[in-house]
Amino acid sequence: MKIHSRKTWTEIKSEDSWALFKIMSEFVHGYESLSRIGPCISIFGSARNTTEQRYLDAATEIARQLTSKGFGIITGGGPGIMEAANKGAQLGKGPSVGLNIDLPFEQNSNPFIDHDKNLDFDYFFARKVMFVKYSQAFVVMPGGFGTLDELFEAITLVQTKKIDQFPIILYGGDFWEGLKQWIENTLKATGKISPDDTDLIQIANSEDEVSYDTISFRSGNRRLASDNSAIT
Repeated sequence: MKIHSRKTWTEIKSEDSWALFKIMSEFVHGYESLSRIGPCISIFGSARNTTEQRYLDAATEIARQLTSKGFGIITGGGPGIMEAANKGAQLGKGPSVGLNIDLPFEQNSNPFIDHDKNLDFDYFFARKVMFVKYSQAFVVMPGGFGTLDELFEAITLVQTKKIDQFPIILYGGDFWEGLKQWIENTLKATGKISPDDTDLIQIANSEDEVSYDTISFRSGNRRLASDNSAIT
């Protein structure tokens, strides 16, 4: 593993002002680009080539079905699950969006992103705002720390009522059941979360459980009819 040297306090202070311009530009570019696309679903999951083929196939089929019903698909823009979902979006002839992040390893834009919908980010927090602001639902496939970061960011924003509730669907019960049991048996059982907080996520085991009708029902069409202005 490559070890990066830490910046000195003087270096951190001297770069603060210039970083603000870069951060602002990422928000402006993201808002202007994504606001023109229409309702989208974000699909998350591992970028690594160790992902089981059944999950890759499921991501492609879910994205194909959703785009054929009028949704666009937003992914992190990389390989693995993200590439499979972008492929499905193109098969369904819908918008295929990639929010790529500059990383020292593993992340390159996949070839199934629409050429005019491939956005690059340096800052994770700006990228995560775009996922939440422009998504009608999150479909979370098996993944690692990055996937968990995006998942718990969404749960926290809904739990704290910073955004309207929307469907957060974990695909693959055999992968996610352990996490859900830990949430139930540890967080909920010890009072670290409210009893109904566990209702913020659902587990799906088939593509049909992540259909347009299911997402519309779970969201009550609240966000489908809105401009997603909860985050501004």
